[in-house]
Amino acid sequence: MILALNEIDKIVKKVSLSTKSKQDNCVVILRGDLASGKTTFVKHFVKSLGLDDVVNSPTFSLQSIYSEKVFHYDVYNKSLEEFISLGLLEEFEKEGIHFVEWGDERLEELLKSYGFEVLVLNIKKEDDKRQYIINE
Repeated sequence: MILALNEIDKIVKKVSLSTKSKQDNCVVILRGDLASGKTTFVKHFVKSLGLDDVVNSPTFSLQSIYSEKVFHYDVYNKSLEEFISLGLLEEFEKEGIHFVEWGDERLEELLKSYGFEVLVLNIKKEDDKRQYIINE
């Protein structure tokens, strides 16, 4: 699905419908180059839930929580081993939707092996548009 930046709500709605059919603590892994729109996607998703939280990239904090039901992680400069040693794997047990920017295949497979529902959203920047590919 290729969308203009002002059409992001279409993919937000599609992901929202996909996550509603999953268990209570679904994980959405966001993949894409720098400035492809991963955090922007989370901002729009949070807004679609009617939440007023300010969404920023958790690059340095590693995790942000919005209204106790949306969890947002950025693992850009962390290995899977570091992520686990920091105790962040246990965070996925909290009820809500979990967005992980820069989550790799190893994290995806680990989460699936623990029984988590995982959806991967690949975002590719194409000038003033974005291509969104959902893998469930």
